[in-house]
Amino acid sequence: MGARKILVVILLWSAVIPAFCQVASSKYQPATIMAVKPHQDAASTDSSTSRYDVSLKVGNTLYVVLFTPPPGAYGFQYAAGDDLLVLVGSKTITFNDIMGNSRKVPILSRKAVPPKGPQSPGGQ
Repeated sequence: MGARKILVVILLWSAVIPAFCQVASSKYQPATIMAVKPHQDAASTDSSTSRYDVSLKVGNTLYVVLFTPPPGAYGFQYAAGDDLLVLVGSKTITFNDIMGNSRKVPILSRKAVPPKGPQSPGGQ
């Protein structure tokens, strides 16, 4: 019976230890689409490709990313207020589209947004 307990403990630890030793290489975070505006690019004369500046609030940071919808996609310009999960990199943000495809978009700018403090009663 003692050998059986030891075997169970070894099996248990062999399952638990790797979980603690793994380094999380990515962490998706909730984001809210704050605004979607047509991208103004003076250098480009190609009007066939619609591109948008999308403002995403992730935690206390507001990112503006450049999004080019796939051909035939429409309605994205009305997505303000929608929530999605994003992976923030140093120069890009990655998200999954409605079909589950991973999409990577370049970050145009980022700025810190002060956290909302508690509202006092009476709106003062």
